Amino acid sequence: MSEIDKIKDEVLIRRFQEGDNSAFEVLLGRYKERIYNFIYRFVYDVDLAQDLTQDTFLKLFTHKNSYREIAKFSTWLYTIAQNLAKTELRKKTRRKTYAVSDLSKNDREFAISSNDNVVHDKESSVQDFDVIIMDCLHQLSEEFQTMIILRDFQELSYDVISRIMEIPVGTVKSRINRGRIKLVALLKEKGYNKNE
Repeated sequence: MSEIDKIKDEVLIRRFQEGDNSAFEVLLGRYKERIYNFIYRFVYDVDLAQDLTQDTFLKLFTHKNSYREIAKFSTWLYTIAQNLAKTELRKKTRRKTYAVSDLSKNDREFAISSNDNVVHDKESSVQDFDVIIMDCLHQLSEEFQTMIILRDFQELSYDVISRIMEIPVGTVKSRINRGRIKLVALLKEKGYNKNE
């Protein structure tokens, strides 16, 4: 482990606030992949997740002085990413309500086929399951969806999730458990059994 890897995030953001742009590069290196994966689990779109990841770090760059060391740096950064992803999902939902009705009969064929993610190839079974998990995840309410993404996909601690969501740890645990139960029920409806 290099010396730079041992420096805490909070020290790096302070250096960046003081004008050391190399500290930003280190933070970018540490978090770019994690933030991308986090956002991707919300939007399930590679290009959009990349754009929103760039937006997250652009916001970090332009709003660096709004960070205060009352929260962990990672909590602050995940909150920025989450807010951007949620805003984009709200926009997508509004666009979906009229997009299909605006298509001509010929165009609908393409819109439907773009959602046909199930491939009946054995090598694609893991990818298919990913698609089904994400489909089920997006059927959950926003609060359950966020909790499961933060805990099960990003593997953040209950304490960190509590700070990101600004709710007590007990509430975090309860919502994660309820969200998991709902997710399992949705998977069972699609023919997937946890014990298989």
